[in-house]
Amino acid sequence: MKDLRIVFMGTPDFAVTILKHLVENDYNVVGVITASDKPAGRGRKLNESAVKKYATSVKLPILQPTNLKNEEFNKELKDLKADLQIVVAFRMLPKIVWQMPKYGTFNLHASLLPEYRGAAPIHWAIINGETKTGVTTFFIDDKIDTGEIILQEEIDISITETVGTLHDKLMNLGATLVSKTVDLISTKKVSTIKQPDLENKSASKLNPENCRIDWNDSIENIYNKIRGLNPFPAAWTIIKNENEEIAAKIYAVRKENETHNLAIGKIISTKKELKVAVNKGFIIIDEIKLSGKKKMEAKSLLNGFTFSSEAIFL
Repeated sequence: MKDLRIVFMGTPDFAVTILKHLVENDYNVVGVITASDKPAGRGRKLNESAVKKYATSVKLPILQPTNLKNEEFNKELKDLKADLQIVVAFRMLPKIVWQMPKYGTFNLHASLLPEYRGAAPIHWAIINGETKTGVTTFFIDDKIDTGEIILQEEIDISITETVGTLHDKLMNLGATLVSKTVDLISTKKVSTIKQPDLENKSASKLNPENCRIDWNDSIENIYNKIRGLNPFPAAWTIIKNENEEIAAKIYAVRKENETHNLAIGKIISTKKELKVAVNKGFIIIDEIKLSGKKKMEAKSLLNGFTFSSEAIFL
């Protein structure tokens, strides 16, 4: 069963856990495809992907194509003689690549497809206040996240969940689901379900515009947005403090439902607490990062930073 020759494609930490699970459970991974090394930091030193670092540590053959349609890359890929390809957090594959193995290519996606197709499914599930999500394996076709579903596993989203905690839960759940999927394929017991064409909720790419906090939104939506972006890439806002405007990222928060007559965005600070007035309550900030400063607990910030009586979040 585990003689099936597998080529694994992925880039970030999320993918590493799945690859590690396959390797440590003696699946026959014959090659790894990952992103090219990229310059990073002030010294512009070449940075290897998380998947490359792990693949190197266990001496797996690695390919890093810049163009997936490149003839030389496709020849090298063909030479690996894969029976099956597994994709986790990589990029869209051309038909020549995903059709290559005899058992095809399947993807692990961190949502219950067809919901949340796209680049940021874990974030958007929390931002939209979902109470359930999960992981899906599906055979790749020529569109994004639309192929026939093989397996799904559901998980609850708690009211205090952040994208960081949910990412790790789905990553571990996904590792098990991938091995179950490989077992089904290798024993020829796999059956699939066609995805409906409709797409109700998308997981579009995150950008500075959709990560900015709208303090005029409902208290629930603001709370969900901040935890759905904590710790990465983080929700952000502008603090207007006297004549200064400072960009700030907001991390851990709590919410307090309460009727008040304060202006939306007004900052209330004491020596121990930092909170902001919103519709029908307050958002209490426990962790914050001012532009050019380190991320810190709000209590620590309040020891050395003074908010004016007119200070407001914009």
